[in-house]
Amino acid sequence: MLEWLQAFIDEPGIPEIDIGGLGIGKPWKPVSRPALAAWLIFYGWFLIYAFRADGGFLFIDSANLVVHEGGHNLFGWFGPTIGLWGGTLLQWLVPFLLAVYFFTQRETAGFAFCLFFFFENWLYTATYMADARAQVLPLVTTGDPDFVEHDFFAIFSSIDVLNYDTKIAAVVRILGWCGMMGVVVWLGRRIKATRSA
Repeated sequence: MLEWLQAFIDEPGIPEIDIGGLGIGKPWKPVSRPALAAWLIFYGWFLIYAFRADGGFLFIDSANLVVHEGGHNLFGWFGPTIGLWGGTLLQWLVPFLLAVYFFTQRETAGFAFCLFFFFENWLYTATYMADARAQVLPLVTTGDPDFVEHDFFAIFSSIDVLNYDTKIAAVVRILGWCGMMGVVVWLGRRIKATRSA
């Protein structure tokens, strides 16, 4: 299984075949070692910054908030339930789909950036989830402020897991951290791959 995953992410064994147009089978486009090093320094700095914020609002979360609120409006056309979930769905879909695009193009820096911030969104989401019962975070809405509701209070209440909000948030936060660090490790391995190329 690990060998297949390694072949999927790294240089595959048959570089002249593009499997299903997904970029699998094509080599990653080269990025200079100084550029890769600069990206690693940026990601390292961001990980330290996020760790020191200890679950607080990060500067990138302002962009995440805009996408989140847009998701409610976009998915709200399909009904109130999907509209409620739509904020988090769009917030996660935007960086994920961009990462998929850069993966198919085998663009190393773009793929890493989008995947890193896909997982960073999990930290922001975890903070919101953990607030479901306490509801101390300020709420933002694009609609009528008299009808603002806490997404995860409503979501967790509807699926009867409200009492586990902080535990669910802790798992989401850990997965977000693991994902971000995994991206950094993968990018670091790209430096090793460029040395041997």
